[in-house]
Amino acid sequence: MAGGIDELIDLLYGIVEDAWSMPLGKDKCLIERERVLDILDELRVNLPGEVKAARGIVEKRNELLEESRRDADAMKERAKEEAAKLVETNEIVREANARAQDIMDDTEKRTREVKLAAADYCEDILKQTEDSITNALTELRQIRQQFRSAMENLR
Repeated sequence: MAGGIDELIDLLYGIVEDAWSMPLGKDKCLIERERVLDILDELRVNLPGEVKAARGIVEKRNELLEESRRDADAMKERAKEEAAKLVETNEIVREANARAQDIMDDTEKRTREVKLAAADYCEDILKQTEDSITNALTELRQIRQQFRSAMENLR
């Protein structure tokens, strides 16, 4: 009479449903005692195995859930680390860009200063050259005038 627990329970239901009702007791019936006791014994034997199998399934499910939770936590941690690296990289890039802009601004300022200094230097040199040429021209005119005077005296 081997069968699963569901089959044994169905068999008991069938026996009770097919049993003869007792006269004057509509909720009471006659059943075959030995047959029902055999089914109950078989249920008692099979039930621990079924319960053990069910516990095993529940334990396996719990293990899978725990493993999934650990995996999800690990993924979440890796995602946090990656996000932190990206933020750090972004911060480094932002700082590098700011430093590069500072260097560019400083370079432009120095370039302007050098250009102004060079322009001032050129202006001074040109002024000195002009003054020298003006002095030389004045001297040349004086010498020429002296030469003309000496030439007129010779005539």
